[in-house]
Amino acid sequence: MSKESFKGLYVRIKPFMLMIFLQTSYAVNGLVVKSALNKGLNHYTFAVYRNAVAALFFSPFAFFLERKVRPEMTVSIFLKIMLLGLLEPVIDQNLYYAGMKFTTATFATSMCNILPAITFVMAWMFRLEKVKLRSLHSQGKIIGTIVTIGGAMIMTLIRGPAILFPWTNHHHHHPLHHQSTVNTMSTQDQIKGSLMITVGCFSWASFVILQAVTLKSYPAQLSLTALVCMMGTLEGSILALVVEKTNASIWSINWDIKLFAAIYGGIMCSGCAYYISGVVMQERGPVFVTAFSPLGMVIIAILGSSILAEKLNLGSVVGAVVIMVGLYLVIWGKSKDQNKQDLELSLNEQHIDGVKTATFKHNVDLVNSDGKPSTDLEVV
Repeated sequence: MSKESFKGLYVRIKPFMLMIFLQTSYAVNGLVVKSALNKGLNHYTFAVYRNAVAALFFSPFAFFLERKVRPEMTVSIFLKIMLLGLLEPVIDQNLYYAGMKFTTATFATSMCNILPAITFVMAWMFRLEKVKLRSLHSQGKIIGTIVTIGGAMIMTLIRGPAILFPWTNHHHHHPLHHQSTVNTMSTQDQIKGSLMITVGCFSWASFVILQAVTLKSYPAQLSLTALVCMMGTLEGSILALVVEKTNASIWSINWDIKLFAAIYGGIMCSGCAYYISGVVMQERGPVFVTAFSPLGMVIIAILGSSILAEKLNLGSVVGAVVIMVGLYLVIWGKSKDQNKQDLELSLNEQHIDGVKTATFKHNVDLVNSDGKPSTDLEVV
């Protein structure tokens, strides 16, 4: 394989590699945070610490690496950053982890599979996603969106018998499981947790759409990541102080799983996630970024059942399969859109090159017709 062929292959698979890495990070984070929540982690302070870690870690990189490319801050960009800091670091994270308390890590991750569908609808509304009702791949995206939402409803409303997989942990005294009470959850808790996670997904989808819009006027991804995390830390602190009031004990943190959850979540799932999402989003759009959620579900289902001894019921499995089918249709439609965009871009470049060549030849003919030597065009 030649160097150019290898480079072309890398460019094509890079977005997929980045999103697989990101979903793996999300899956591990869900497992770590669920364990920390079982040991008394407060989700309000966790969101604050997580974003503070991300801001401290990424700010030096943003300051030194993007000094020459960082656009000037305007009132419009600042307001967008304030809203970004509220949507995902505050609203989504708090609702997601509050919902996880009532359910399981696997269930919470599975519910997030409605995120691509929500993002697709919002991107369509804001004209960030092209949809032609008579086009086959557009119909695939629409049908896939409906199927995905139907799968999420199956997961929420249908339970069924528990299913044990070969890797399921049958021991009751695992170090990460001895304080866990997530093996069984009431229908009321499941519905309550589902509603929290669903609202969080709407907030997350809004964050993705607004991030795509903001990157057009503020294309410095590292700086935007650091600023969003800073704003999320400030806004999250205000929320925690208002909700918890004088309960100072929630701010205490020790060298345990809670501290590890804040550090890992801050670096990998706030800082890296915002940056990677921004990079891929500029190439493939917001729908592509959120279309890989099922991968995280598969990873955390395996890890959750083997480490935390979480049990999957039949409704969750059937709903997950339906969601996977719907998301396959969405990704298929997106791939057809990408191929069409690449073809149009190639044709435009060929047209521009043809116009430049024709103009150059025309200028040369004009010079020669005047009887003047065409300097730098002839060799004597």
